[in-house]
Amino acid sequence: MHRPRTGSVPALLAAALLAATALLGLAAPVPAAAAGGGVREVREEREALTADAYWTPARMLAARPAEGTERPGARPAGPVPPSHPFNGLPQVGTFFWTDGHNTGRFCGGTVVRSPHGDLAVSAAHCLRSPDPKKQFSFVPQYHDGLKPHGVFPVRAIHIDQRYYDLGTGKGARWDFAVVRLGPRADGRTVQRAVGAYKLAIRPGYTHDRVRLVGYPGNSDTTYPKPLDCTSSTHRYTSTDPGAPGDFLEIACAGYVGGTSGGPFLVRGPGSSGWSVIGVIGGYHTGGDTPDISYSSYFTDDLLALYRQAVEEGD
Repeated sequence: MHRPRTGSVPALLAAALLAATALLGLAAPVPAAAAGGGVREVREEREALTADAYWTPARMLAARPAEGTERPGARPAGPVPPSHPFNGLPQVGTFFWTDGHNTGRFCGGTVVRSPHGDLAVSAAHCLRSPDPKKQFSFVPQYHDGLKPHGVFPVRAIHIDQRYYDLGTGKGARWDFAVVRLGPRADGRTVQRAVGAYKLAIRPGYTHDRVRLVGYPGNSDTTYPKPLDCTSSTHRYTSTDPGAPGDFLEIACAGYVGGTSGGPFLVRGPGSSGWSVIGVIGGYHTGGDTPDISYSSYFTDDLLALYRQAVEEGD
């Protein structure tokens, strides 16, 4: 998988304009038939069909949270807004893959608006492992063993090089990733299939109503459902020298291991729709307790990864 350095992103005006247009929600998806002709289209269709066939309900159910996403801590003092299971959102889903030991793994992700309609964001700590990721795919709105919008193969991961170099602790400020997805078997891009949310850069720390969505790693039902919770966020400044930085903090009950990568969503004014202002991760890879979650703050470093992913798809 691609492991770019943020500093290597070319400062091209055209790319900047593309990215800015996408962030404003003005970019239209490109046609499904990409340059390169029928050979590329056949290969993409075969790739998507293989991924769809592999991720059966049984395999998705057996998948375990990505390594390093456990959250065993005790409940904090005081009341915490409750979460409840639901059938999910079309733009939010689960990445599935098998690791180097052939164990199924998963982590959350969210489709964001982009010129080519093929990008999603997640937490870097879910995806940074050097283990080969086989059958690496994205399933939007996964719930109850269902794939309501099909399966989209993963093409590339963009993670800030500082996160690789410093690790999940000292690199906690860069715990975000941009993932480029291939089309599903019918040639549709993920954005055409399910829509997308705006990616908000430097969104501020204080928000009164934030929707937190995550896929838990355990469930009392036969097939798991994602969790939904509405709460407020504020700025948390870490006092841990091993995990420095400022993070978004939110209190929502029950976000156990597996919920990493799930989005912090805020609704914009009027008809502007939802924006992604964070993903579960950052400080202590998302927190020490299931009832308090964190996100790295979305800065220009994430925008640089986004621009690089856009350029890669040109």
